[in-house]
Amino acid sequence: MSKDIQEQLEDLKRRITILEQAISKTRFDTLPEHRQSKKLSIKEFLISKKTTNNVQKTLAIGCFLEKNEGFISFNVDDLRSEYEKAKEKKPLNINDKVNINVKNGHMAEASEKKDNKKAWYITNSGERLLENNFDES
Repeated sequence: MSKDIQEQLEDLKRRITILEQAISKTRFDTLPEHRQSKKLSIKEFLISKKTTNNVQKTLAIGCFLEKNEGFISFNVDDLRSEYEKAKEKKPLNINDKVNINVKNGHMAEASEKKDNKKAWYITNSGERLLENNFDES
């Protein structure tokens, strides 16, 4: 083999090694970070909280809006929108489900309206209930 061809082969080997290292590093170093940064969907959140009825779902959706979407408070339109995103059947009267949560001490009315509508937030006891996946024991 001529010296010129041998030099070209060595150069190609070196370049292939560099490319393989770059591919390996990308695959194993950046993919886990990407997976960790993926956003939790409302559907995944509802499933993880093991909600069994619309009162629980409404509370969980409110918590999702506060914890994952950065809402300070939420109104009925926000709740309705999240029911739709989760592809969950909306209760006929979402306000009724909120009022039950308020009565149980899991939600409270916010001091200011949101978009000229009554707004609520999740109370500490509501957060604890959700953290325990609605297990009150």
